[in-house]
Amino acid sequence: MTSLPDLSAVDLVSRYRDRSLSPVEVTEAVLARIEAWEPKLQALWALDAAGARAAAAASAARWAEGRPLGPVDGVPVTVKDNIATRGVPVPVGTAATPLVPAAEDAPPAARLRESGAVILAKTTMPDYGMLSSGLSSFHKLARNPWDLSKNPGGSSAGAGAAAAAGYGPIHVGTDIGGSVRLPAAWCGIVGLKPSLGRIPIDPSYVGRVAGPMTRTVADAALAMAVLSRPDGRDGMNLPPAEIDWADLAIDPKGLRIGLMMDIGAGMALDPEVGDAVTAAARLLEAAGGIVEPVPAILTREMLDGLDDFWRVRSWDDVSKLPAADRAKILPYIRAWAESGAERSGLAVMRGFNRTMEIRKAAAALFASLDFVLSPTAPVAGFPADWASPLNDPEKPFEHIGYTVPWNMSEQPAVSINCGFTAAGLPIGLQIVGRRFDDLGVLRLAQAYEDRRGPQRPWPVL
Repeated sequence: MTSLPDLSAVDLVSRYRDRSLSPVEVTEAVLARIEAWEPKLQALWALDAAGARAAAAASAARWAEGRPLGPVDGVPVTVKDNIATRGVPVPVGTAATPLVPAAEDAPPAARLRESGAVILAKTTMPDYGMLSSGLSSFHKLARNPWDLSKNPGGSSAGAGAAAAAGYGPIHVGTDIGGSVRLPAAWCGIVGLKPSLGRIPIDPSYVGRVAGPMTRTVADAALAMAVLSRPDGRDGMNLPPAEIDWADLAIDPKGLRIGLMMDIGAGMALDPEVGDAVTAAARLLEAAGGIVEPVPAILTREMLDGLDDFWRVRSWDDVSKLPAADRAKILPYIRAWAESGAERSGLAVMRGFNRTMEIRKAAAALFASLDFVLSPTAPVAGFPADWASPLNDPEKPFEHIGYTVPWNMSEQPAVSINCGFTAAGLPIGLQIVGRRFDDLGVLRLAQAYEDRRGPQRPWPVL
């Protein structure tokens, strides 16, 4: 029998509706799971057990009267550190940030609260979200529940670990180069990076999105029904759209699907990862999809240009800090940001213009394709205390070649587990769709999930 913390959000809502389960007992079970496992995982920050219990009790009363606030009323959720929640500081992963309580919820948190979700805690992240790691100068070191000696990935590090550990079914992360999808891959969960503007976010920025991190595709779709509601604070928010997020049916027959195994720039592909992704592609091909190899759209110049641009963007923030605060930043990130002072204005402009080159290449690729499949990450894991898979501040983005192009092209992309290494580490399959086809991406992910077969049991610590 599935334990309460391991039930999906879809199942929870169904059982709340038929009165066979209460948000109060579910919240208590999830809090007990957190109490037992959190000393090992360190996935959370600002856990609010009292607030969660109060929210669960209010939800139970609403369900008893048959008047839930929304699709996720009573569902336990977490929100990433850098998404503001009313009354809680927003350290963005770094000891350099003054701990000032947020005056209001950022859009993703506001949508969850309006829908009656039980917000348990914030999840941990690295300094400024600029690492694919659980390493932080502020938070304790987050670990991967599949193997505590391994990193959960990042920057939505705690969210990935929390989802795999069963700290409730829905977790919200952010992604500007892979920060939802990479931890999703390394933690064996589903992580959706929606089209830019599909989920309102504040502050917004080029390529920056919020996205759900869940154990199932259906739960990610349920979360999208809430998170995608409009908010005027995001200047890049897409126009309101009537999307039936629960309609996940799709027949892969006849779909034109590209298989991108070459990263174009960065780390070499681990053979175990490549084999698992190829097998996933063959599964969709057997269902009638027309799968054909396609070349990478990323180049060395593009990846290096993004690095130049992001270094200077980070230096713009870091340079404003008093010297004493700047010294508190994780040394890896501080050295990387400070090197931005050495980049010329021309180098920065060229770096930013690489985003336009990526958009053009992506548009040309999808002129003849419905979807693209690829690995989410070139490797399946790395040590818990490393800042990145290479752990080299001179080569910080060698692992994001499969993920970052779709942030720059504003296209939806989801990571879903497609297997495990011989050592038991999860492997992620990435499914990329046309711009604005967020539902299509979830539908193809559901089609794969349906054909993948039973998942191995979730980790038990």
